[in-house]
Amino acid sequence: MPIATPDAGAESAGPTVAVVGPGAIGTTIAAALHEVGRTPMICGRSPRDCLELTGADGRIVVPGPVRLDPAGLDGTFDLVFVAVKSTQLDSAAPWLSALCGPRTVVCVLQNGVEQEALVAPYAAGGPVLPSVVWFPAQREPDGSVTLRGEPRITVPDVPGAGVVLDALRDTRCAVDVAQDFRSVAWRKLLQNAVAGLMVLTGRRAGMFARPDVVELALGYSRECLAVARAEGAVLGDEVPQAIVDGFRNAPADLGTSILADRQAGRPLEWDCRNAVVRRRGRAHGIPTPISDLIVPLLAAASDGPG
Repeated sequence: MPIATPDAGAESAGPTVAVVGPGAIGTTIAAALHEVGRTPMICGRSPRDCLELTGADGRIVVPGPVRLDPAGLDGTFDLVFVAVKSTQLDSAAPWLSALCGPRTVVCVLQNGVEQEALVAPYAAGGPVLPSVVWFPAQREPDGSVTLRGEPRITVPDVPGAGVVLDALRDTRCAVDVAQDFRSVAWRKLLQNAVAGLMVLTGRRAGMFARPDVVELALGYSRECLAVARAEGAVLGDEVPQAIVDGFRNAPADLGTSILADRQAGRPLEWDCRNAVVRRRGRAHGIPTPISDLIVPLLAAASDGPG
């Protein structure tokens, strides 16, 4: 399989970029930047000499090493991609303190609709830019990442978006700028919420071939949709069916990050992906009976006790 190297004719000029969290999403972003000669600083907690991304068109090797200690960093960056999960923000705090200045744009590559509120306390007062990630990337046991689709992210139409567009211009990762970002983010949240059912069964997308699972997923999606609309998202009645059809038509072995975390015994993003629906539902006086059942089970699977 060919190994991609930076295009000698590519312009490397652009904002200075750091990636915090070289997991599946962070590796994909780092590889997209490296491929066009804009290799970012890579910051993490596990030593690695390089990052490897394998896609349908070959393999990209991003040179390291992964930086492990934020102490001694000289200067801040124009753009910091935060690719750690919401459960890992506390451990990423020293990196954000070291990498961010008051003008640093922090682009959050996380699940959920509360990214700004969660990350802002760790930034240095600069703009925190939420995003929606639309590509399936899977970390392999050897630490490499397999990309199963064209990488694309969506960001809101705010001034900080220009820095992300500049950094990722002419890369394999497309950037959509949405005027109605709230609706896009809630649409993705509905999808992530339904994916939580995989944790409770220990099964991949093939489970959506069962009519009873489809019925449950549709009911759950409709419950989430009612909350999303109360939050101001403009989403049609067809969205729940589209989400369930997406899972039903996916490869049977397609997993999700929250399932991978469960199988590895790691903490789960149950709060930002599922509990937020129940929280916001209660604030609006909307009953959420399916969430009331699912959320405690996900929380117990993640945090115990037992």
